[in-house]
Amino acid sequence: MNPKVLLTSKEIDIILHRLACQLVENHLDFSETLLIGIQPRGKVLAERIKNIIEKEYGIKEIPLGFLDITFFRDDFRRNQKPLEANKTQIDFLVEDKKVVFIDDVLYTGRSIRAALTAIQSFGRPQEIELLVLIDRRFSRHLPIQPDYRGRQVDAFNNEAVRVSWTENGNNTDSVYLEQTNKI
Repeated sequence: MNPKVLLTSKEIDIILHRLACQLVENHLDFSETLLIGIQPRGKVLAERIKNIIEKEYGIKEIPLGFLDITFFRDDFRRNQKPLEANKTQIDFLVEDKKVVFIDDVLYTGRSIRAALTAIQSFGRPQEIELLVLIDRRFSRHLPIQPDYRGRQVDAFNNEAVRVSWTENGNNTDSVYLEQTNKI
């Protein structure tokens, strides 16, 4: 079965601008707010959101970091193949700051649980919010919900939501649904 396109490049662009606008509405000047992309798939999304806020709203110097959650995952030792870690890049303290986690797809909630544990190494945030491009709303294993969502998608467990970015070598930005071998 061929992958089904859920979002085109134009639709993604519209959604990203809406998400950036919502963040500006809730955080105004970002003087107490930090953006943190969850590695690896939240990195491009976080960079894009930051760029839109800076260019469209003139808000400069928004702290942006990237958090690797590999060794905080609850399935860390359960995978057949070894997990490949990414680099955490957080050059600021999160103590008493408002943190916005950014990731591409919210599926079971386990990645966000790992991020909540991992961020404690950098201080105790005042508040944590979650921004996702895609919310697979009926697939949650943990009681985690996004504060900002681009699009809700209903998918079966044998379907995967894939996000493709031009920054990762793809011809165009897109989100699609494809069959997997898992049942």
